[in-house]
Amino acid sequence: MSTPAHDAIKATVENHDIVLFMKGTPVFPQCGFSSVVARVLDHLQVDFESVNVLEDAEIRQGIKDFSNWPTIPQLYVKGEFVGGCDIIKEMFESGELQTYLKDKGVLESA
Repeated sequence: MSTPAHDAIKATVENHDIVLFMKGTPVFPQCGFSSVVARVLDHLQVDFESVNVLEDAEIRQGIKDFSNWPTIPQLYVKGEFVGGCDIIKEMFESGELQTYLKDKGVLESA
């Protein structure tokens, strides 16, 4: 089912290589889990688009429906849902995230 929120989410995910749907902003995260993922991406020095789900209740619920994932933050790379905080943190710590981002062409070196 297409809704304005769904269409906006789809367009954002399709038009940016890396998108982080989070609570707050990378500079001022309003949730510890969102902060962790933003810091991981900053540490890897990758450019990413962020969407503050607290600014729009329809986007906040819509992203959960879009991905069929119940929590925020949510990370998308090249249109593909990668995961939330625990998954991203685990992938980063194991080196899997760096390899994944390099394979997707959005990270210079792994």
